Amino acid sequence: MSTLDIHNVYKAYGSVEVLHGVSLNIKDGEFVALVGPSGCGKSTLLRMIAGLEDITAGDIVIGDRIVNDVAPKNRNVAMVFQNYALYPHMNVRDNMGFPLRQRRMPKAEIERRVNDAARILGLEPLLERKPRALSGGQRQRVAMGRAIVREPNVFLFDEPLSNLDAKLRVQMRSEIKELHQRLGITTVYVTHDQIEAMTLADRVVVMNGGIIEQEGPPLELYDKPASRFVAAFIGSPPMNFLEGEIADGAVLVLADGTRLQLPAGRQYRRAHVTVGVRPEHFELHETGWPATVSVIEPTGSETQITARMAGQIVRILVRGRTLVMPGEVIHLQVRSELLHIFEDEVARGSRVLHLQEKQYA
Repeated sequence: MSTLDIHNVYKAYGSVEVLHGVSLNIKDGEFVALVGPSGCGKSTLLRMIAGLEDITAGDIVIGDRIVNDVAPKNRNVAMVFQNYALYPHMNVRDNMGFPLRQRRMPKAEIERRVNDAARILGLEPLLERKPRALSGGQRQRVAMGRAIVREPNVFLFDEPLSNLDAKLRVQMRSEIKELHQRLGITTVYVTHDQIEAMTLADRVVVMNGGIIEQEGPPLELYDKPASRFVAAFIGSPPMNFLEGEIADGAVLVLADGTRLQLPAGRQYRRAHVTVGVRPEHFELHETGWPATVSVIEPTGSETQITARMAGQIVRILVRGRTLVMPGEVIHLQVRSELLHIFEDEVARGSRVLHLQEKQYA
């Protein structure tokens, strides 16, 4: 196992710069998820750690060694790809042992490592099968086993669950988390799925446009997003945003004149602000902000309501079931400490003022 330090790393393809001075320190044994939309630079950064992409500027340090010019095979990292990349003519045992044979490792040591990995991953009954006789989840476990046998300092996962169906993704998420808890190997996991990032990682790094927007424990990012981008990206359904003008010091006036009371005693730098509300923080009341229901989506344990309020679409998440119907006018309330106030800026990101202070260990 090892630490992983990324110091002010840039990546450019000719005149096109895709990473703009990324810095990240990953502790020994930590599970870090890189998450963000397509094109944000997360997979490029992972491939630079693996040595599959050159570094334009900056340093990548594994343990106490700068690896900028170290060949991929000498970095002692193991990568699991979205494509399982299994050899179709080899059985499971030979696929898992292939990287060790390439190193000319003794046959007895190869057998020991393959058997150990097979036991950890529940692959022992499948060792003689060819990849064509395996399910998608089994193939992914074989790809993970091929990484485990190398006994690397760092695990790298590049969207490994993208090819699996929804039910199998949930199962594999659990298996990957259990595997990390058992092995304790430093892990960097790239995904566009924020649910994967939130449920798997010790720390989530949200990337956007080649920079890190925010990093921290999953619930910290959920409760205290540092920008509107993070607030919108983390959470499912995503956060609602209501835009309006500040009046009388602590009232937000929406486009149709609806007035939302904000906490008093806070100074706002700009007249135009955005209020962010998580769908589950809306409460149905007899009085409150009026909204017209357009769609009801029951799932059994909860109900998602899509409604229009002040000309804007909002989503409300209600635990259990509700009797409201499309076309009905409902009234919404939300506790002021659960609001997020975003002040518009000319800069690419938005600064957020948090109304709820929560301390994290």
